Amino acid sequence: MSIFRRVPDPGPAARRGLAAMTVLLLGGALAAVTLPTTASAATQCEVDYRIDNDWGSGFTASVEITNLGDPVDGWDLDWDFPSDQQITNIWNATRTQSGQSVTASNVGHNGSIATGSSVSFGFQGTYGDDNPVPSEFALNGTVCRGEVDPDPTDEPTDEPTDDPTDPDPTPGERVDNPYVGADVYVNPVWSANAAAEPGGDAVADEPTGVWLDRIGAIEGNDSPTTGSYGLRDHLDEALAQAAGDPLVIQLVIYNLPGRDCAALASNGELGPDEIDRYKHEYIDPIADILADYEDTELRVVTTVEIDSLPNLVTNVGSRPTATPECDEMLANGNYVEGVGYALATLGDIDNVYNYVDAGHHGWIGWDNNFTASAEIFYEAANAAGATPDDVHGFIANTANYSALEEPYIDVDGVIGGALVRQSAWVDWNRYVDELSFAQALRTELVGLGFDENIGMLIDTSRNGWGGDERPTAPSSSTDVDTYVDESRMDRRIHVGNWCNQAGAGLGERPQAAPEPGIDAYVWMKPPGESDGSSEEIPNDEGKGFDRMCDPTYEGNPRNGNSMSGALPNAPISGHWFSEQFQELLANAYPPLD
Repeated sequence: MSIFRRVPDPGPAARRGLAAMTVLLLGGALAAVTLPTTASAATQCEVDYRIDNDWGSGFTASVEITNLGDPVDGWDLDWDFPSDQQITNIWNATRTQSGQSVTASNVGHNGSIATGSSVSFGFQGTYGDDNPVPSEFALNGTVCRGEVDPDPTDEPTDEPTDDPTDPDPTPGERVDNPYVGADVYVNPVWSANAAAEPGGDAVADEPTGVWLDRIGAIEGNDSPTTGSYGLRDHLDEALAQAAGDPLVIQLVIYNLPGRDCAALASNGELGPDEIDRYKHEYIDPIADILADYEDTELRVVTTVEIDSLPNLVTNVGSRPTATPECDEMLANGNYVEGVGYALATLGDIDNVYNYVDAGHHGWIGWDNNFTASAEIFYEAANAAGATPDDVHGFIANTANYSALEEPYIDVDGVIGGALVRQSAWVDWNRYVDELSFAQALRTELVGLGFDENIGMLIDTSRNGWGGDERPTAPSSSTDVDTYVDESRMDRRIHVGNWCNQAGAGLGERPQAAPEPGIDAYVWMKPPGESDGSSEEIPNDEGKGFDRMCDPTYEGNPRNGNSMSGALPNAPISGHWFSEQFQELLANAYPPLD
């Protein structure tokens, strides 16, 4: 059984987290309060206060503000602690405290909160005898009490409203978030590999992506990631699992000409100029098969071409990370043309939901990469007959290891008089985790012209970073590099390391609508499938040997000339890597039951 619980679709507002009335159970005690606003239409809000860790005399907490009223430009959040709690450190906000009264204020990057959007901050504190939850919060002077009618003077109407008690959508009906109200397909090929591992039964029923990484995978010609299953076999199996109810099947579209121009391990079978083969031998046959399942209960989520479009920004021209292969793909236009063709062709099928790969924060989170990458995405969404309407959303962190959240690092903070951004790990990036990156990128993309209801996916298959090395509190160091290194969840040597990373663990289990703007956490990369071989292995899959997968490699400009951090004895990409799977189980966070 998938862990995606089938629940009624609550409608667009609640799907985006605008009025979710939730209470979190942490450590057996209620540690969150969500307060339903009856104030003026201008300011209406909801606050989720969560105690993340409590060690008897100290604690960390996270606070999320959801704006249910007019757009906010600059905010102060006021509350009174019920006891003697004192804030000692705060991130993603500034604070003043006098006795029990606290005011948290925005920092530069999160001062604006659009209607329906949220911002979050966190802090570390101390207390004496007890640590009760505050009972009331006020945003810019207005008490947050929940969602209200934008105009209380409006007369009731007979207009239909989104009701969480409404029945599930009719199977085959197009929905805003395909993951809500649906189970998700469990790939029997991956499931069997996982179940055969010691301890693998704990996750063998989780849904993972089906990778169509070469033309032969469409018909099931013994692909390492799909076995003897072809696309039609997977779709038939998905129908059997659906048993008449809505079910998501996740497909990874991954075979561009000159694929992954900056990494040899994931090179593909098509040469840089073979755009016609890509269109007519790869995309068209996939679309023809999917069209046969258009009027079924399946919701087909496609992850469109990972590791492609951002290369046209970061690895070209005079950049120190540039490669001749990426320069060629920029010049011939076949990445943009191919992605556009895939979006247009697959987007013509009513039950297909296209999510374009958007890299990750450690790739395009810097100022000179962020907007330029978004502009390339928009260009591709208007190429080869596509329009932005063919894009249902974007996916971040596909097959990568970037932490979902870094609760102890305020990217705009100051430690010992030094900016956190100038630390060696952050290196002037605007983001330190995937959740903040994905939500910010979504805002950027809507501003460029994508639909305001686009959703984001985050691949959490291998970004848990649990185990004994996981920090449980912020560092006490006043040296910024030491503080960041001791506080960060992501334990990689460098944020640019991407191949079979030592110490990684399974991340959040797949789940629908976990945060505002996020359609789902997914395991698009099947855990246990290698990123690339740790030494050269001849093969007929077009996959080269990339030194980034060699544990002895001392690096290049793309990883700050650091050690690769890769595990030894790895097979070529897509093949089963038992040693890595065992480590992912051991370091899972949240830990496995």
